[in-house]
Amino acid sequence: MKFLRTKIPDVVICEAIVHGDPRGYFVETFRQDKLEEFLGFKINFCQDNESKSSRGVLRGLHYQLAPSAQTKLVRVIQGKVLDIAVDIRKESPTFGQHVAVEMTSENKRQLFVPRGFAHGFVVLEDDTIFAYKVDNYYSPENDRGIAFDDEDLNIKWQINASSINLSIKDKIQPKLKDINDLFEYGVNYYE
Repeated sequence: MKFLRTKIPDVVICEAIVHGDPRGYFVETFRQDKLEEFLGFKINFCQDNESKSSRGVLRGLHYQLAPSAQTKLVRVIQGKVLDIAVDIRKESPTFGQHVAVEMTSENKRQLFVPRGFAHGFVVLEDDTIFAYKVDNYYSPENDRGIAFDDEDLNIKWQINASSINLSIKDKIQPKLKDINDLFEYGVNYYE
């Protein structure tokens, strides 16, 4: 597995090495020891999640507050998404900036989204299956979100706005500038 830092260095693209032959392929999708060695800290994933969606479904931008903050390792099993991680750490030099990564079942890319980031994705192909690991359990009382169309974030979702399909919850998320309960830059949320 190869790890690539993005323009926001805490967000990491994980590229799997695919071993193929006429029978098909084999790929190692997760190696905790290699990821921890690259990151320089421990990660203890405790839950795997999976969703299936049609083209145009947009899920996000979501995050959980401490002590329930989550790290995510996301990937596409089938189909194609544009995945987004937004820095929501106050005083961070990249506060409000985002990383956008196209992930497909063919490119086998994964995105490591650390605590302190909001996460979302838009589905670019029908019948897309999206999977992710998290290092903390879902906490309804700490669940938060940001409006996917916040102009200050300047996210290009690669899909016509009239084609976007949102949950009721995601239709009413606040803008980043209107949120008070964010993360603090420089705080270690892993201890």
